[in-house]
Amino acid sequence: MKRRAMDWPARAEELAAAVPRAQLHPAVVAWAEKSSPRATWAVAFSGGADSLALVLLLWAHWPERRARLRVLHFNHRLRGRAARTDEAFCTAVAAALGVRFERGEWSEAHPGASEAEARAARMAFFDGRGRALWLGHQQDDIAETMLMRLARGSGTAGLAAPRPVSAVARGRVHLRPLLTLKKTGLVAALRAAGIPWREDRSNARGSFFRNRVRHDVLPAWMAAAQRDALAGAAHARELLEEDDAALEAWLDGLRTLRADGTLALQSLAGKPRGLVRRALHRWLLAQPRAGALSRQGFEALLAAVERGEPTRQSLGREGFAVLRGGRLRFERAGKPSRRFRRSAN
Repeated sequence: MKRRAMDWPARAEELAAAVPRAQLHPAVVAWAEKSSPRATWAVAFSGGADSLALVLLLWAHWPERRARLRVLHFNHRLRGRAARTDEAFCTAVAAALGVRFERGEWSEAHPGASEAEARAARMAFFDGRGRALWLGHQQDDIAETMLMRLARGSGTAGLAAPRPVSAVARGRVHLRPLLTLKKTGLVAALRAAGIPWREDRSNARGSFFRNRVRHDVLPAWMAAAQRDALAGAAHARELLEEDDAALEAWLDGLRTLRADGTLALQSLAGKPRGLVRRALHRWLLAQPRAGALSRQGFEALLAAVERGEPTRQSLGREGFAVLRGGRLRFERAGKPSRRFRRSAN
């Protein structure tokens, strides 16, 4: 007997009734309401529960956007037949909903590829196909990301991720409307509506740091908390984002980064160390020729900036950070320079 085809539009409407627009992150909903009706919305779609719920909710809650909805699927080519089946599933869902579907694949895939490599390849494909990219991160992802970034010593900017609305390079924006929802809630809503999804079995293995946090650390942490730790982490993320925005606004008002690319230290005199650190980070990001600076090297440069003493510190093969006359500037290698106190790198 031939199996009856899934009525995806009906399932999307049923899911939307269970997860109304009011339950989505208000910052994302506010952004969507102000978005140009001619703008294309790209949605990252793996076939998993989170991204499937996102595609269906966008289709149901914003019917006027369906003609400009673009569903994106990226095949990492690391799981053979399973990856091809995921792609076929995503293709069928998009076709049933009548929305545009685009696929990409990782041409440089190789055995033992790191989580960072796979993510970079995936995001390069996604970000090349629209200014607004919708992502299916939910509340569990907040706690996982926070624990991972605590392990590497992130500050407020890193701990405030993933953000509901985050501006990225060249005027693009990433949108995460599901950050108000827990994974268990999304899965329960999908099951209640009779909606199937694809499971990536590699997510159960401990090869990647996130998987180890998800399966080993997070459950123990939640049990030890004896409270809604996921909601607590989500609230902490919101507060960290507010604090980060406040510090960024304060730094903007000081106008420390000048049009000639130098960092004016006079504006930072007497300011908290955290603000000086942030100003130095911003200056380094504005130097396209500067190489990667180790944590030790950054701390040495930060100390020199705070002292305000003449300094010349290596920033890789192409040049130096030069502090003189109350200004920090980038000086290309090979250029004659005055004598400076050398800072350890």
